[in-house]
Amino acid sequence: MFIIKNNKMITLFDAHFMLPVAAGKGSIFTQVFRIYPRTQFFHSSAPLRKKSNLSIAKSTEQAAIAQDVDGVTRMVKSEAQAALFDYLHSTRGYGFLDAEHISKNSPNFLQYLIDKVGKEKEFSRVLTKFFRYHPINEFEPFFESIGLNPSEVACVIPRGLMFLCDDQTLLDNYHALGNYGVPRSKIGRIYMEVKKVFHDEHGVLDGKLKEYERLGLSRSTVIKLVTCSPLLLVGDVNNVFVGVLKRLEEVGFDSNWIGVYLSANKTYNWNRILETLNFLIDIGYDNGELKKLVKNENAVIFDGSGKQVYVMASALLKLGLDMNRVYHLVSRNPRVLLPKCYRNFWRALHFLFDIDMEPEDIGHILCSHIDSLSSHLMNGPKTMLRKYGGDKERLRIAISEDPSAFFDLAFKQKTSNPEIIAARDPSNIIDKTQFLLRIGYSENTDAMVKAIKKFRGRGDQLQERFDCLMQAGLDFSTVSTMVKHAPPVLNQSKDVLEKKIYFLKEYMGYPSEAMAAFPSYLCYDMERITARFSMYAWLREREAAKPMISLSTLLASSEARFMKYFVNIHPEGPAAWANIKKSLSS
Repeated sequence: MFIIKNNKMITLFDAHFMLPVAAGKGSIFTQVFRIYPRTQFFHSSAPLRKKSNLSIAKSTEQAAIAQDVDGVTRMVKSEAQAALFDYLHSTRGYGFLDAEHISKNSPNFLQYLIDKVGKEKEFSRVLTKFFRYHPINEFEPFFESIGLNPSEVACVIPRGLMFLCDDQTLLDNYHALGNYGVPRSKIGRIYMEVKKVFHDEHGVLDGKLKEYERLGLSRSTVIKLVTCSPLLLVGDVNNVFVGVLKRLEEVGFDSNWIGVYLSANKTYNWNRILETLNFLIDIGYDNGELKKLVKNENAVIFDGSGKQVYVMASALLKLGLDMNRVYHLVSRNPRVLLPKCYRNFWRALHFLFDIDMEPEDIGHILCSHIDSLSSHLMNGPKTMLRKYGGDKERLRIAISEDPSAFFDLAFKQKTSNPEIIAARDPSNIIDKTQFLLRIGYSENTDAMVKAIKKFRGRGDQLQERFDCLMQAGLDFSTVSTMVKHAPPVLNQSKDVLEKKIYFLKEYMGYPSEAMAAFPSYLCYDMERITARFSMYAWLREREAAKPMISLSTLLASSEARFMKYFVNIHPEGPAAWANIKKSLSS
């Protein structure tokens, strides 16, 4: 089993190998109530809270305040979008969907137009007139709308062409991808990686996509594939990818299983993935064991396309082990291939290099204690050197004389906090999964994997916080949507959520629906909330601010923007703001 062509594998591993490189005493909430007993912000004789049927819909008055950092109002940007759409659709004759997508997804080009025309009162009419006498280079907003940044757009603008219809082949292949279901904003990545595909004759690209469907893949899986691996569209069906599919089918996976774990934000090396699968089989995994490993720890092959397997093997080879020994070592300690164990192993390797241990000694220690080193996180060399008076030689002698005793001392101690221990209990992971299924996530999907990482706490804790939001007057569907858009909402304790909800509803008079419109309100700390709402309340007392301004306008604005529109707007505003901040910090 272990007789292989060493030279070929060593060369392959060597190409991928890189040498190692070295809560406060009282809540702000209670403090603010103590600081401002007389303001209308807190139980004055004329409370700010209006009737319960107050709407928080955006008004024209709010639009005047809701500006971007560049000082351009949303109204002007909307008019610019409408004018560009009208130009592309009505004047140039492009399809409705094309014109709409380009006009809504080219903010930099719109800003260029606004700067060119100026912020006139009749902006829409002026811009329409500008288009009449100044034809634009249509490739600029087009390339921006498919996901390219300004520097990339500048590199791909064709010379001598201004109108998209002058490159009909480009448009045909753009439509082929869009009509197939590839998100238009992702087409830019495909264009940058495989421009030649956009020069194929009509029908060729669509035929390639259908060829992948004939392998047993669903349309949604093909869309994910070509988005994250555009090279699959070059030439005929990629034989290496077909080899990966066949290997996974032999192990026991359905063809579309691969689509669940692909991410459009990553790039995959199918040659390396296939080599990794073959490597795992060569070291002794049977189909059942390999299926269990890949299913439970899909990152072994998908995270870096199995790069960690190559890097680990390369490290061991460079430390003096032969390939048969590497195979034997990994086959007896398969856990070392798991992402977390691999990171622990790599940290231990860094540690031994940092204390200037000889490569031969490092190889011996890693081989003898690989299971222990990959299962525990080590302290850094600085921490351990302090225990040995900064003497690296004493540290190396200690490791050589009794490695087991030394590593017991070097491993980071596990926490004794019962809540953290309970949160790590596998049964609680199941509870979290069940909770996520209840609020609309689908099992065994990329979204579910990400959600498990984003939502912190046990399933019962997440449910308690979820119920807290429903008790504020929001329905199940609304709360589900809120937490999907802003997962950190449920990473706070129930007490903190209750304080923020009580503050918003009882003292500021906002309805619960305000949180649904801007769930991130619940993610801001109480200091920012109380400071900004105190200033807003101060302005409202003096009739210097409109009622019920959106939460996002108040909280999401930068400090400079808030100062401009909510502090400096009143002659006494700066002094009032300074007093508020001083009171909060005392």
